[in-house]
Amino acid sequence: MPPKNSNSNTTNLGFRPLHDKLLVRRDKAEDRTKSGIYLPEKAKDTPKTGVIEAVGTGTLNTETGHLTPLSVKKGERVLFSSYAGTEIKLNDQEYLVMSEEEIMAVIED
Repeated sequence: MPPKNSNSNTTNLGFRPLHDKLLVRRDKAEDRTKSGIYLPEKAKDTPKTGVIEAVGTGTLNTETGHLTPLSVKKGERVLFSSYAGTEIKLNDQEYLVMSEEEIMAVIED
């Protein structure tokens, strides 16, 4: 197993995204409307926001040979499209693995 480094591209989950890939923990679905009505499981919208748990090293520019780092970092909340990423399960928690290009915006508090 490769040694863990201090960069944000490692996790304590035993998962390290490569290149331009990100590991995102999707936000939980709302179980009530703003007026307080409880939603049944089938009526809940799948959240399109989440927190980045790990990032890859970046993309390699084939012309110059330089590594271009990603513009997002671990801990940022992001907005992504409905069908972005691939769902995976790590330690009984669901995550999405997606490319940086699937991120539409960083949500700033």
